Amino acid sequence: MIKFEVSRGLDDFEFAKTGDGKSSEWSIVRSDAIQALAQTSTDITDNHFPLAIYRQFSGRDVDVSTRFMPVAGKVDQAGGIVIRLTSADDYYVVRANALEDNVRFYRVVGGRREMLAGANTKVSSKVWHVLGIVAKGDRFTVSFDGQELFTANDNTFTRAGKVGLWTKSDSITWFENIEAKLLDP
Repeated sequence: MIKFEVSRGLDDFEFAKTGDGKSSEWSIVRSDAIQALAQTSTDITDNHFPLAIYRQFSGRDVDVSTRFMPVAGKVDQAGGIVIRLTSADDYYVVRANALEDNVRFYRVVGGRREMLAGANTKVSSKVWHVLGIVAKGDRFTVSFDGQELFTANDNTFTRAGKVGLWTKSDSITWFENIEAKLLDP
């Protein structure tokens, strides 16, 4: 199992983006006793998805979670987890959006998102939340704030890939950590 603590800095991440718009902007922010990795770009391009890809971990069957806070954004206030990432245009993503009050699971192929499953649930701005995904074979189980929301099946990406963090458009989102562990096949 890996657990990234933000106090370690940015060197463990590769930064990229899916879609259009400017490059993403990531930095370490501090507030009270919290240090967080923050996506701070205010690019309002709708098809703009900043990525922070964790260099130290790759897997197929994984259990990944993050503690995150949607801070601001006029177009979106979203934060998510990418898994089985093979390029900035090919991966699965689960994300929570405070402006839409929902959690969605997508596959991204060639830079195009397609929703596979989702649930409506309260996602508050400026509040810490925990988002998680368990991927085992072609089955994906998504949880939010400790509650299982839904499962989905898909076999688009069957090989191991990187894990990382995701945002959309002008979402200013803070991520306190990312935890990932390999599961037995």
